[in-house]
Amino acid sequence: MQKSFRSSLLPLVVAFGYLIALSGCATLLVAGAVVTTVDVIHDRRTVGEYIDDSSIELTARNYLISSKEIRMGANVKAVSWNGILLLSGEIESDEAKERIVQRLASIQGVRQVVDETTIDGKSALLSRSNDGWITTKLKSKLLVKTGGDANRIKVVTTRSTVYLMGIVTQAEALSATEIARSVRGVSRVVKVFEYL
Repeated sequence: MQKSFRSSLLPLVVAFGYLIALSGCATLLVAGAVVTTVDVIHDRRTVGEYIDDSSIELTARNYLISSKEIRMGANVKAVSWNGILLLSGEIESDEAKERIVQRLASIQGVRQVVDETTIDGKSALLSRSNDGWITTKLKSKLLVKTGGDANRIKVVTTRSTVYLMGIVTQAEALSATEIARSVRGVSRVVKVFEYL
């Protein structure tokens, strides 16, 4: 009995050894697939909607980096959740803002654009680093308070303003908002939720 148990473990040990031997890129790909699978399990979007949102974000990012003029004069985050595209960050002029928002609104699959961009110079690297730290702290708090269900809420932070996205119940929205407001450094919380 013990011998057959060891024999059945052999393929697993070999597969694990191959994973360890993989290059850094391949290992990241496997890890990314695991994280994505966990996200999809707890997400209320269908797998198709999840893929559509990823495609919208990729198209938006490609547009935002394709032009030197946009790269130099704008710092825009584009995040999609169930076809709702949140734009946050800074754009240098009204004309550029209108052009960028119109272009991103025309991406296939975008149902609605929530434009939270401001006419301003690009934020400093320190400010963006602080935003990243706020997002990390909030995601950690949500994970501790709600477990895997924290993946139902997307957190985006720009200039200390936290944007919360997801398909949630009223109770989940209230809880996530209260948790966000309790994080040190958060100046404002904006709900971009869809409610069940």
